[in-house]
This record gives sequence, C-alpha cells and structure tokens, in this order.
Amino acid sequence: MPGSEGKPARVGLRSYIPFCLFLAGGFASWLLHWEPGKEILREFGRFAGEMILVLPLVFMLIGLVDVWVPRKRVEEMLGDESGLKGMLLVILLAFFNAGPLYAAFPIAVMLRRKGCSLRNIFVFLGAFAAMKIPMISFEIGFMGLKFSLLRLAFTLPVFIAVGILMEKLLGRGYEMRLPG
Repeated sequence: MPGSEGKPARVGLRSYIPFCLFLAGGFASWLLHWEPGKEILREFGRFAGEMILVLPLVFMLIGLVDVWVPRKRVEEMLGDESGLKGMLLVILLAFFNAGPLYAAFPIAVMLRRKGCSLRNIFVFLGAFAAMKIPMISFEIGFMGLKFSLLRLAFTLPVFIAVGILMEKLLGRGYEMRLPG
C-alpha cells in the first residue's frame, strides 16, 4: 500500500490540473461578470469553508482513535469474523455521527487499516450517508415518522447486501490505496 512503508505517498501534479482549471474558470467568469460563474465561485467558497471547519476535527478524531484503540480490538469487533455484531456496531457508529459524507471516507480508511472487514466498511459508508441522527430527525419533521421508518427498513438491508456483495467482488484482502 503506498505510504505504508514509511515513505509518503506521491501524488502527481497531473492530478491537480482539473482543480486548477476549475479555479481559473471561476476566476475568469468573475472577471467577465458572468452570473453562473459567480454563483459557482460563491458555492465553491462556501463548500471550501465548510471543509476547512469539518476536516481538521475529523482528522483529530481519527488520530485519537488510531492511537487509543488497538488494532486487535477493532479486528475482534469489526473484522472478518465479526458477523452480524460487527455490522450492527458500524451501523451504530454511523448513526451517532454527524457531518458530511466526505468526512466518512477518512474514517473508513482508518477503520480498514485497523482491521475492519471490507463488508463493514461498505455498510458504514451506506449508513453514514443515510442513517445519521440529525438527518433522520429532519426527515421525520418533513416527511413524518412512518416514512422515515419505512425508508430505514428498506435502505438498511440494501447497505448490508451491498457490503456483502462488494466484499465478494473485491475479496477480503482488498487494500485501499491512495491515488498517485
């Protein structure tokens, strides 16, 4: 796995070209007073500001969990042999989280490196995307309790099935890699 041998992972300059083109296009549209371009640039700024607030906290949490929770414990509770108990634990972990979906990916990588099964990683990502307490509370307020319970009853088995299917397709030994 890149970066795991003590060397930092290398990311080529080519991977930054789309980002630079996006920013250049936004800046050019701002200079030309093109309204859709201005809106894009405003949204980009809002999103970047949100990321600057959220990601440092996520990385601090990941660092603390990485130091405080031993790999053996994660393997026992969430590893390949954890079965239904492991799936329920990652669902609870996702359920009590808050924040945007992009915050779940660094957590998923840390869990995988600690020995979490691939099946549980996919279940965690699905549950994080659709089953967080703040999201469910807003949903109940807008759509009603019956709708929310039905949606949870239909989506949860899908997340579990996707997790099992992805583990079979990718294999238990699949390693997450950094780009570059």
